[in-house]
Amino acid sequence: MKVAIAGRANVGKSTLFNRLAGKRLAIVDDTPGVTRDVREAPGRLADLSFDLIDTAGFEGADAQSLEGRMWNHMAAALAEADVFLFVVDARAGVTPLDEVLAQDVRRRGKPVVLVANKAEGRSGDLMSLDAYSLGLGDPIALSAEHGDGLPDLRDALADAFALIEGHDSAEEEDGGLDPGRAISMAIIGRPNVGKSTLLNRIIGEERMLTGPEAGLTRDAIAVEFTAGEQRFRLVDTAGLRRRAKVVEALEKASTGDTIRALKYAEAVAVVLDATQPFEKQDLQIIDLIVREGRAVVIALNKWDLVEDRDRTIKAAREAASRLVPQASGVRVVPVSALSGRGIDKLLETVVEAVERWSVRISTGRLNRWLEGALSRHPPPAVGGRRIKLRYMTQAKSRPPTFVAFCSRPDDLPAAYKRYLVNGIREKFDLPGVPIRLHLRKGDNPYA
Repeated sequence: MKVAIAGRANVGKSTLFNRLAGKRLAIVDDTPGVTRDVREAPGRLADLSFDLIDTAGFEGADAQSLEGRMWNHMAAALAEADVFLFVVDARAGVTPLDEVLAQDVRRRGKPVVLVANKAEGRSGDLMSLDAYSLGLGDPIALSAEHGDGLPDLRDALADAFALIEGHDSAEEEDGGLDPGRAISMAIIGRPNVGKSTLLNRIIGEERMLTGPEAGLTRDAIAVEFTAGEQRFRLVDTAGLRRRAKVVEALEKASTGDTIRALKYAEAVAVVLDATQPFEKQDLQIIDLIVREGRAVVIALNKWDLVEDRDRTIKAAREAASRLVPQASGVRVVPVSALSGRGIDKLLETVVEAVERWSVRISTGRLNRWLEGALSRHPPPAVGGRRIKLRYMTQAKSRPPTFVAFCSRPDDLPAAYKRYLVNGIREKFDLPGVPIRLHLRKGDNPYA
């Protein structure tokens, strides 16, 4: 596939080109218009390989000027591309030049992946919302400079490639999964809780080195596996310890590898020691996974060492409900990596978690629920004026991300925002799924 990067000047196209090419090929500078000629290079993103085309920025100049001739030259390169990466600046918002170029790209009739670049940090998704007005689909919040958002870009490119090949690998609107697509599942936990032993038991062979010593696994190792009709890509990772205890360079590299595996995973099985569950480090690992927005399942390992099993599983599920409110309802599955007990149930639970993580809720259903939620518990009055919530829509899935249009988003209390998130989770059956809710002020029709 040929992937062309298009957009106006100085939105970070060459930085993204270098990031996907894996090396510094294009010159990058804050000065607009540095790129003038077509540059091609092989690109790679996770398991996808493609040919990259970097183009000059569109500046809307006269056809006879240098900028106009540059754009005419780029238009020929765009005609050869199979997929467009249309890049906008999330910090600057959508400009009239973006709208003009978006119309040109849309007329070409090829799949377009909309990228909102320069969306660093936790507020990146919120900064990228203006790009919806271009009508090119869901924007991918990305930071080409820092590498944030690349897993979402990989998924969008995979769907675009599949669309060209004649079969759409994307999820159905109700969140159904294509059984031919492998679920990427990372196995994460503290050192010596049995992660490698669990992976060996799942695939039925001694693929990973195991033993009583802590810290045997250093690299994040991926293994393909099929259970029934569902394919999995299992990734065993090094144990995560408290940051203060990680002093050796080798362990720092292993920890970085684990974090990268987490960012590219769809589902994460957090392995806990059933004899010592929910220690502080376990909770910090789960919080990290939820902040990354991955589907999470808790695997309570070493179940063969537990004597009072009914009491232990009841206490573990109660603790999960109390200690992990950010992923309320997360599933806890008892397993034994030594005997194989609970392995099938764990894989079934992971598939269910990914289906919920990929869910799409129609705007009509969402706003009918919102109307009832507002009547049961109206938003508070702040400063003598009641806050109005007018409308809600789902911006993206994986994880489910919602945007609510509000009269005063900055004044809405965090407690009311939690009320809305918990209501969505309960109404639409999303236990244990990280849910993101952004508040946005609607446009003033009288402005």
